[in-house]
Amino acid sequence: MKDFFKDWKIHVFCAVIALAAELIGVRKFSITASVGFSLFPMLYAMAIGIVLGGCKLFSMETMKRSSSYITISVMFLTAKVASGISPGIYDIYQQGKLVGSGLALILQEFGNMGTAVLGLPIAVLVFKMGRAAVGCTLSTSRESTIAIIGELYGLDSEEGIGVMGGYVTGTVLGTVFFGLMASICAHTGFFHPYALGAACGVGSASMMSASLGALEVEFPQMAEQIQTYAYTSQALTNGDGMLMSILLTLPLTNWLYKKCAHIRGIDTEVTPTAEMVTAGQELAAACQAENDGEGGTEK
Repeated sequence: MKDFFKDWKIHVFCAVIALAAELIGVRKFSITASVGFSLFPMLYAMAIGIVLGGCKLFSMETMKRSSSYITISVMFLTAKVASGISPGIYDIYQQGKLVGSGLALILQEFGNMGTAVLGLPIAVLVFKMGRAAVGCTLSTSRESTIAIIGELYGLDSEEGIGVMGGYVTGTVLGTVFFGLMASICAHTGFFHPYALGAACGVGSASMMSASLGALEVEFPQMAEQIQTYAYTSQALTNGDGMLMSILLTLPLTNWLYKKCAHIRGIDTEVTPTAEMVTAGQELAAACQAENDGEGGTEK
């Protein structure tokens, strides 16, 4: 029981911070009559945590220990998102809107590869980043990307630091950027409102809400249809986006990193983290135990 409750302060503070952020709620700000953005509770929670950490209310040991809960939290969040994909797609299919636009919604996932193609060379060659650039430029650094990087490299690796840096940046600036970008794109007249609605679904609930809110202000008579495309795009992004990140974007990102690192003349090897070493040791011990059980250590 002592081990079970040893981190009770972390859980209590997390609950208090989450409650305070929810009480603040969504705040909308207008720059002009038609251009604005929204701030969401996730941003407040992060800001409160940064302030409390800066005030040194917690020891370094406590903050390091609390970081291990990120992976657990992401697992629950990913499971929650995944459980809502099928019902969402079915509802859209019943409305007859999925078949006609399904191909376009799926192909938009190739746009996430642009983060690697455009961002990684800049990160490595201009900002002199190491393998943290792999985690930072893999897709949009949202929850599914954190799950991938955490599983493959560990969140205490360079790649893990990079993806968390991208996540923090996206949380702080992403909602503002998406709200403004949606308003600006709506005013250009180059894009159909349905296309803009589909573009809102990038795998981030806060970013989607910010851009969707801006579009609903611009096209109030089409608000329901725009929501349909946004939610469908969000569901498909959470579904096939993870597969595309694993099968296509991550290999592309690693290949680009090797090319850019070769230009800079830096090492391209992955540095094993504590999590990777522990996992390897546990696997080796399990294999040894199995061999011992089958015929002794000599076998």
